[in-house]
Amino acid sequence: MFFMILMLSTLICISSNSWLGVWMGLEMNLLCFIPMMNNNKNLFSNESSLKYFLVQVFSSILLLFIVCMNFFYNNYLFMLLYNNMYMIILNSSLLMKLGMAPFHFWFPSVMESLDWYNNFILMTWQKINPFICLMYCMNIYLLYMISLISVIIGALGGMNFSSLRSILSYSSITHMGWMLISLMYNKMIFWFYFIIYMLISLMMTMIFNYYKFFYMNQIMSNSIYSLNKFIIMMMFFSMGGLPPFLGFFPKWFIIELLMNNDMFMYTIILVMMTMLTLFFYLRLMFFMMILNNFQFYWKNKLSNLKMNYLFSIFMILMFPLMFFIMI
Repeated sequence: MFFMILMLSTLICISSNSWLGVWMGLEMNLLCFIPMMNNNKNLFSNESSLKYFLVQVFSSILLLFIVCMNFFYNNYLFMLLYNNMYMIILNSSLLMKLGMAPFHFWFPSVMESLDWYNNFILMTWQKINPFICLMYCMNIYLLYMISLISVIIGALGGMNFSSLRSILSYSSITHMGWMLISLMYNKMIFWFYFIIYMLISLMMTMIFNYYKFFYMNQIMSNSIYSLNKFIIMMMFFSMGGLPPFLGFFPKWFIIELLMNNDMFMYTIILVMMTMLTLFFYLRLMFFMMILNNFQFYWKNKLSNLKMNYLFSIFMILMFPLMFFIMI
């Protein structure tokens, strides 16, 4: 039920033609996700839900304040916000909801206390509403700076953790930086990037939830089948944006857009930081593939067969899409 209302709140944000309607959609989204975060088996989930609630409420107060100020200043609710200060505060409130740097202080700690399914929702679906709001009002210079800071902090921050949830949280910050760049140039590339990121995140969280992986040393377990190891490795490569895997193509399109706009130094920094993000995934694969004993287990468990079929079907569907895009 809560997830259905969560989807409804996104539809409200998409279809609303006023900022008050957008604000109502954001609040519905918040009030539906808080009960989903609470878990009686996890004592830290209550703390993370409270932290998430406070951050989202504070950013919503900023958003509502700017909307009211714009209404009284212009006497028309639907007019664009021409004042740069108003635009910066409005963008900052939405960036805080997204958890982008330098407003990312709450994002890794909240993810660390949630299960994998809620982490998937937090990394993907909860980003849709703020990104949609950013489409209507963008301070280009601020968003350029925020996207670059997010890519840098996401690349450097994930190197210091052994927790898979913390690593994925900083990886999400990096991907949001790339998405923000695509949002400023081409909306189709943004949605293409977002859908690919959502699919890869779904598969990774399903794998980690199935094997109950939360830390890097758990990946050394020999209970993973060889086929699953290979598919997990490809997921890591795709999440890191390594060619020719699927996650590389959105970055390729964004790099091409930046180069066409003569932003060479900006592009070089983004590519260098993306190479650092590959370090976490290579480190995870080192634990999984190199330090493992490579013992193969032949067990006829239906659940494992289902996982193999699911991963195989996913790769069969996604690889033809790669070559279709290249044509």
